[in-house]
Amino acid sequence: MPYKTFLTILVPAIVAFIITVIVTRFFITYMKGAGVTVIDHNKKKRPILASSGGIAVAFGFAMGLFTYIFGASFDLYIPTSSLLYLFAAVIAVALISFTGFIDDINVTKKLVKSTDLMDTHKGLKQWQKPLFTLVGAIPLMAINAGVSTISVPFLGMIDFGILYPLIIVPLAVIFASNAFNLLGGFDGIIAGSGLVASLGLLLYSLVFGTTNGAIISGALFAAIAGFMVYTVYPARIVPGDSFTYAVGTGLVAAMILGNMESFGVIIFLPWIIEFILHARKRFHVTDLGVLQKDGTFKSKYGKKIYSWTHFIMNIRPMKEWQISATMWAISALFVALGFSMKYLGLL
Repeated sequence: MPYKTFLTILVPAIVAFIITVIVTRFFITYMKGAGVTVIDHNKKKRPILASSGGIAVAFGFAMGLFTYIFGASFDLYIPTSSLLYLFAAVIAVALISFTGFIDDINVTKKLVKSTDLMDTHKGLKQWQKPLFTLVGAIPLMAINAGVSTISVPFLGMIDFGILYPLIIVPLAVIFASNAFNLLGGFDGIIAGSGLVASLGLLLYSLVFGTTNGAIISGALFAAIAGFMVYTVYPARIVPGDSFTYAVGTGLVAAMILGNMESFGVIIFLPWIIEFILHARKRFHVTDLGVLQKDGTFKSKYGKKIYSWTHFIMNIRPMKEWQISATMWAISALFVALGFSMKYLGLL
């Protein structure tokens, strides 16, 4: 990529980072005042934290892409990315983030049963979530996004034709947003894993020249990084479903619009595996552990594995930040696997 192209990727990313940091700082106070909160079950004193931090990430992401669109619209440079694709990505993430926000604000004054634990966050019903997250796919379907011919590992190139925009794209958005939503419970674990995945997509885009993917994944990476300032241990705000839905959709948008679906599937394998593990208990499972006196955690389900966090907690006694860091490392391994398969000609 030429120098100017790198600059047009860097500037929107910087804007996305700064905006997300500022908006998240505001949301910490605002959401607490509005009562959009959750209980931090991993601390002895059970502090109440602001929730729905994903709105700040979606806003920062949108402002980053709008920075690129502004420069292209006022002839500050010749755009190398499709402005239609960028608008579609912004609308998709904004719509699904709002859907997640609806889930986040459904809190109660009394403790209720939620995913195998008692909390004030009631949220949407399990069957409602896939239905509501369909809205995130509509912008990508409307513009007939992506290329219908995809390289499928071990099978080669397959042309899905009209099935791609009308069937595969919505299913990908629904699955990715809901599967990404399954892994969480520890400070920074989901934000850090999303950061690793978006960085993987960004590096892939830069190496293999997909400018659409580079701008989208670059803005997403920067927005998540800005949010990480406040959500790593000890967190001051939790991501909420507005974050998981938005980031899951942002990752899918980068994969589709950047023509890197095959690579994207590989780096998304941790969440595919998480989905399968949760399904073993019909999704009535919590990723959280039981806090011990020394600050480490034990799995609530003993040696049974229904989540990546259960697997990690069974490796050895770990504190909260160690569990999160281990999950980041696992995500990085899948990114490395994706690049290895690409260089071996398997993608």
